[in-house]
Amino acid sequence: MSDYQERERKYLMATFKRLPVTLVRGNGVRVWDDRGKEYLDFIAGIAVNLLGHSHPVVVAALREQAETLVHTSNLFYTVPQIQLAELLVQNSCLDKVFFCNSGAEANEGAVKLARKYAKLYLNGAYELITTVDSFHGRTLAMVAATGQQRFQEPYTPLPSGFVNVEYDDIEAIKRATTSKTCAVMLEPIQGEGGVNIPSEDYFKQVRAWCDEKGLLLILDEIQTGLGRTGILFGYQLFGVEPDIMTLAKGLGGGMPIGAILAKEKTSVFAPGDHGSTLGGNPLACAVGYASMKFLLGNDVAGNAKRIGDYLIDKLEGVKSRFDHIVDVRGRGLLIALEFDRDIADELALACLEQGLLLNAVKPNALRFMPPLIIEEKDIDEAIAILERVLSSKL
Repeated sequence: MSDYQERERKYLMATFKRLPVTLVRGNGVRVWDDRGKEYLDFIAGIAVNLLGHSHPVVVAALREQAETLVHTSNLFYTVPQIQLAELLVQNSCLDKVFFCNSGAEANEGAVKLARKYAKLYLNGAYELITTVDSFHGRTLAMVAATGQQRFQEPYTPLPSGFVNVEYDDIEAIKRATTSKTCAVMLEPIQGEGGVNIPSEDYFKQVRAWCDEKGLLLILDEIQTGLGRTGILFGYQLFGVEPDIMTLAKGLGGGMPIGAILAKEKTSVFAPGDHGSTLGGNPLACAVGYASMKFLLGNDVAGNAKRIGDYLIDKLEGVKSRFDHIVDVRGRGLLIALEFDRDIADELALACLEQGLLLNAVKPNALRFMPPLIIEEKDIDEAIAILERVLSSKL
């Protein structure tokens, strides 16, 4: 164990089950630890580093903005915030943007926005329907929204106003809808729940139900947005448009940033209704703007689809050679490999030792979410490592 890891145990709260490596440098799809060992990174900061590590566009934007203006607060207009908001609106189906610092904050704000809308137009309805195995953040309210008991049990009683139903089940949403319901909040693909993909017509059915009942549809695109699924936004996979959408993770090119996007009719915040001291600061927005411009101008989402299909094909080949693999699923570069036993932690650790970073998203599933700039040769290298590990463990 390195001195850094010993010091971490002494000074930091034990809230993370960290892999036993201290990373000190990154470039492209690779990172290095404090001993000089190289790793192929298929975690990408938990789907954050869309352009990989130390991408020239990110580095240049950071340097230029850091030398110009880092923070002012939202008492003033700043150029990067307006530029990024304009780019998001021009390339989505939404009309207005609010910037914050994280995905959890974005989802909290989306819930506030839905409740404000409901006070104006839905007789004060306040409940949101969310789904089992969803993940919406770590704040107390978002733990209540998240449909996973392991996150909820340590913090009961939870804030009221959230009803968890089964994912990919329109009838469950219909049964849960009451006069108190103001919105349905879903992930296009459940990321932290294990890369769970809904039926092809699920979101169209949800959209139709929301329209029939006058409910808002909120899509949490914190993990699926900005090219991760092989298309710019996950909602485009299913042919629907949300009333509210949340973004974070890859939006900032590695810098902390979140965003709420809303349709004009749903954008009901007035001055003083919501705010953030650091949200949308010039540094984060400048990097986000530069990253998104590169992503759009270089068809990075298209690369994610092409390389994602290549990775799924390779994983299907691995599945055919190992009986204990039961499923390969995903879209773009958000993919899971599921086993018939709880072996994911052991496999992730063994891959780490071999120079490949993977995430044990569930006890029986590994998640693959590399930078979207990854190439076929990197996939081939990762598959070779994975097969060596599986041969020794299964």
